[in-house]
Amino acid sequence: MDAIFFDLDGTLTDPKPGITKSIQYALQRLDHPAIPTDDELTWCIGPPLRTSFVRLLGGEHSADRAVSLYRERFSDVGLYENAVYDGIDEVLTALRASGHRLFVATSKALVFADRIIDHFGLRDHFERVFGAELDGTRADKSDLLQYALKETAVDPSKTLMVGDRSHDMVGARNNGMKGIGVLYGYGSREELLEAGARHVCATPRAILSCIS
Repeated sequence: MDAIFFDLDGTLTDPKPGITKSIQYALQRLDHPAIPTDDELTWCIGPPLRTSFVRLLGGEHSADRAVSLYRERFSDVGLYENAVYDGIDEVLTALRASGHRLFVATSKALVFADRIIDHFGLRDHFERVFGAELDGTRADKSDLLQYALKETAVDPSKTLMVGDRSHDMVGARNNGMKGIGVLYGYGSREELLEAGARHVCATPRAILSCIS
C-alpha cells in the first residue's frame, strides 16, 4: 500500500473521558432531563458530533447549541482527557520505515485534531492531518476521504483506511479504498465486517500483519 489513512478517536487515541464528559456538560447546560453515563455514551465516539446530538436530543432542535456547549469544555479540557493507545507509536514508526505515506482522517474538527496530534507527539509520523471544519463541512467520512484523496493525489486502490467504526469502513468503500478495522476502539467486529472491513485487528501491533 502506498498510503495509509488513520482515524483518530478510537484508533490512534482513546478519547472516551474527554468526549463523554463534554457531551454530559452540554446536556446539563441544556437542562436535558436524563444525562447518560460515560459508558452509555461510547456510541458517540466516532460519528460526527452533531449527528450524535440529534439522536441524544431526539431531533434537530438545540443540536447546534449542544455542539457549541460541547466545544466550550472540549476545547480547553476535554481534548486532553485522552491517551495514545499502547503500541501506536511503534506501529507508525514501523510503517514509515517501510516507506508508507501516513495521514490522519478524522470527523473531528481539524482545529482540535491538530492540537491532539501535537500534544501527544504524533506529528512527525504524518504528512498531513485531515479533519472537519467547525461548521460541519467534511464531517462525513466519505466526503472527508474524497477530499483527502484529491489533496494527496494518491491512488485509492493502493490506499488503506484504518479505523474503529463503520463510518471509516463505509467511507473507504465509497472511495475505492480498502478498510482495516481495529477492535480495541469502540466498534464491534460485526459492525466493522458488515461495513466492509477487509481485516479486523485486536491490537495496534496486529495492524502491521495486515499491511503489505
